[in-house]
Amino acid sequence: MDQTTLVAALLGLLEGLTEFIPVSSTGHVLLAGHFLGFHSTGKAFEVVIQLGAILAILGVYATRLIAVFAAAPRDPAARQFIASVLIAFLPAVVIGVAAHDFIKTVLFESPLLIAVMLVLGGVILLVVDRLDQNPTHLDAMALPLGMALKIGFIQCLAMVPGVSRSGATIVGAMALGASKRAAAEFSFFLSMPTMAGAFAYDLWKNRDVLSSADLGTIAVGFVFAFIAAVFVVRGLLTYVSRHGYALFGWWRIIVGTAVLLAISLGY
Repeated sequence: MDQTTLVAALLGLLEGLTEFIPVSSTGHVLLAGHFLGFHSTGKAFEVVIQLGAILAILGVYATRLIAVFAAAPRDPAARQFIASVLIAFLPAVVIGVAAHDFIKTVLFESPLLIAVMLVLGGVILLVVDRLDQNPTHLDAMALPLGMALKIGFIQCLAMVPGVSRSGATIVGAMALGASKRAAAEFSFFLSMPTMAGAFAYDLWKNRDVLSSADLGTIAVGFVFAFIAAVFVVRGLLTYVSRHGYALFGWWRIIVGTAVLLAISLGY
């Protein structure tokens, strides 16, 4: 295994381990790539390998999702759930397409920004996790449509690397009255169209510049992201139901602070 393939595998593992926890998978992958000297064409690798995590969560929730879509023609609750996910997805479509080039060429190129966002996000996560919560929404599949739209706009904050898509949606959902478990689960469901859309759009945008070597590197990252994400998805809901999000808040602060120190030392 050559060095590029090894780094791609490590970054894929990192993507899968961090995609569904509120620590910013893109931020971690970009920072790791920066310090490992990894450069991907058009920054496509960091986005496209998310397909592995998408397939992992689809595999875990396949039975449940099939049942929902099968019931939709006759069950208003199933139709509302599908509508809530699609409505929450819409802001990311509009803002993501409009800001795509700025995100990839400016925000993705700033390790300092990512580190600062990690620290700030960690502090926010710790504060929210310690609040006395009296949730009014306990079922991720029964959130009101208006609440789903608000979560969708909050998700767009994660277009700044280091913020964390799952972190933004989880904190946003909790602030709007969802329980910790319901917030995490709705974040899972919303990740499917959001990440699939980002994957397809980024691959299309870079279709003329990606080489066969780039695609091979992406494939390695994809496979390792899938393997790691399966384990995270299966265990995360149980963990946050029992322990909350404090661990992830502290992790963000430690990693962000370490990166700020490294940058100040010239790395």
